[in-house]
Amino acid sequence: MNELLDNSKVEYRKKIRAFSELVIRPIAIEQDKKEEFPIDLAQKMGDAGLFGITLPEEYGGKGLDYLSYIIAIEEMARIDSSPAATVAAHNSLGIAPIYYFGTEEQRLKYLPELCTGKKIWAFGLTETNAGSDAKGVETEAKLVDNQWIINGSKVFITNSSSAIASGITLQAITDLRNGEKELSVILVERTTPGYSTEPIKGKLMWRAVDNGKLHFDNCVVPVGNLLGKRGEGLKIMLSTLDAGRLSIAAIGLGLAQGAFEMAVDYARKRKQFGKTLAEFQAISFKLAEMATKIELARNTLYHACRMKDSGLPFGKQAAISKLYCSEIAKEVADESLQIHGAYGFLRENHIERFYRDQRLLQIGEGTSEILKMVISRHIT
Repeated sequence: MNELLDNSKVEYRKKIRAFSELVIRPIAIEQDKKEEFPIDLAQKMGDAGLFGITLPEEYGGKGLDYLSYIIAIEEMARIDSSPAATVAAHNSLGIAPIYYFGTEEQRLKYLPELCTGKKIWAFGLTETNAGSDAKGVETEAKLVDNQWIINGSKVFITNSSSAIASGITLQAITDLRNGEKELSVILVERTTPGYSTEPIKGKLMWRAVDNGKLHFDNCVVPVGNLLGKRGEGLKIMLSTLDAGRLSIAAIGLGLAQGAFEMAVDYARKRKQFGKTLAEFQAISFKLAEMATKIELARNTLYHACRMKDSGLPFGKQAAISKLYCSEIAKEVADESLQIHGAYGFLRENHIERFYRDQRLLQIGEGTSEILKMVISRHIT
């Protein structure tokens, strides 16, 4: 998997893999059972430089390229999707819009601390009637006496309700003329009066991820908290999602890699009819197909990342990568569990968690159906 990567990226992969094996793997099953967001792990990930990977050092980041960031997400997801999702949502959705669209004052105010792991930031698009339909938001922000007064709610928001969740990049309606919504993005800190959160429990997947519901009841924030220009909310949200799709693809790729490795290991050890499972053609062919799909997924994703790092348009490639990697994660996790047989159903076996976690990937940050629409618009 290190072919065509320069030495710095090979070494970076080794570093994140070692961190994931030593720090994440020992607690993965227990955190999933407890359905608990591990704040101490967030601090360790911050100490390892996983928050703010691509930000310039002047803002507290590591100054690495996007491909390095994607490799980090991939390596974490190879062990556990929950911390990978926490890091992905924070980097791609939380702090990226502040860096790319914020003023210098906003960058200096928020970014340095958000690179430490002591605080995390959320991305506020999804509502009861908004998600795939990014224009469907109903949360409102009215400008009164040079202040935004915000009312509404958000749901299924990652990094939003834990003790270190510190705020949100929020899309809201800032004007309504002739039935047309003016959508803008506003930075809202959690300490704002009227800002409340509620964790979402009882999830099938990503059980150790901080997902929550947010409510805004006459939240008053300064006019200077507007991110970018007024009326550019949809542009900011959609461009953020383009880059975010690469990180979801990386979770799918890492999950598939981890599930594949578990299948290979089990097939080499498990014996039936006097032979290991790996010696049966039916199983060896499954493993060959899994390896092929993972290789294609990795090449597709890395190509999209190199396009982004080169400053080229990458929206179509991001959609293709996210669609393909998420579908491959589904197929590989399913085949891996099939190879494990009944043992794969036990919660003490990592593949059981992988099988559940992959299901989110065909939904989050653009469903597979929406991504096919996005891709088709690029080619027709």
